[in-house]
Amino acid sequence: MKIQSNVQPTMQVNDDWRRWIGENLMLGTSPEAIASILVKSNVSPAHARTEIDAALRSPYLQAARRLANRVNKRDWVLAIQSQLNQLYDEGIERRERLSGEDFVQAYYRTNRPVIITGMLEHFPARQTWNLDYFAQRFGERVVEVQFGREADPQYELNSIAHKRKMPFGEYVEMVRTSGRTNDFYMTANNDSLNRDALKELFDDVGTLPEYLTDDPARRGFFWFGPAGTVTPFHHDLTNNFMAQIIGRKKIKLMAPCDTPRVYNHRHCFTEVDARNIDLARFPAMAEVQVLECVLEPGEILFLPVGWWHYVEGLDISVTLSATNFRWPNDFYSNYPPNHDF
Repeated sequence: MKIQSNVQPTMQVNDDWRRWIGENLMLGTSPEAIASILVKSNVSPAHARTEIDAALRSPYLQAARRLANRVNKRDWVLAIQSQLNQLYDEGIERRERLSGEDFVQAYYRTNRPVIITGMLEHFPARQTWNLDYFAQRFGERVVEVQFGREADPQYELNSIAHKRKMPFGEYVEMVRTSGRTNDFYMTANNDSLNRDALKELFDDVGTLPEYLTDDPARRGFFWFGPAGTVTPFHHDLTNNFMAQIIGRKKIKLMAPCDTPRVYNHRHCFTEVDARNIDLARFPAMAEVQVLECVLEPGEILFLPVGWWHYVEGLDISVTLSATNFRWPNDFYSNYPPNHDF
């Protein structure tokens, strides 16, 4: 008769477990707590202690801790600016017909957002663009749109999978009749096709020589969608202008110095939902200053590089974004290459 034993075989610690041990030691978890979890996972106490001791003696872990100290020092410096920002909630300033010199000195150079008013009235688009104009003049053109966004919580990260082609007139009618929705949106991610398909549309876009270099072939990226479109919190890799042509947009912003607290999980995105910030899941967000504004038709928002922003369409809206500033704007060349980890 074969007697079954209730003794479970001792689990061997593989490299996945070793990475877990190293990560937890870096996070400050005590060796005793780590050993307890390993033992509960059926690692023998002696084996658990041996693995933890080996990790603590490892020159690789010691080097990682040295690097972590440098990162912690950097976060400390950023936290100083974050704390100083909260001494005064100045909101987003509005400046009427801001000169190029004042703009670069007060905002571009200092990495501060600002809303500029009174600078778009010479754009023919401010008078000619509307849904009927789009449908009558460009209705047969085939354009690209982001679709199926509401079924995918990661629709921005997965934007390539959401591209669909259709006649522009059909899309205009969807925008006209859909009501409030985030399921479809024509964005800068569709620019490669739409710039050519709607090229005459950009004849209605004026120049802003006070701030931008003029390139008739690249007068902004075209954003067009119904009320309810949402671009979740993210940051750009360049300075950016948002010129509002039709409708209003609500925008929430967080300064770059708060990056250590905004739970940046992949690339330039965070899982923090600007509409309902869950402090139980993201407790560090309690210390983050979130600024808010509504961008009205005819206004320009300067979004400085690195600023986290959330954008929500309050109405049917058309926005032009631009990055061709007169001053240096190449910050993406130094962006960390392994940003998906």
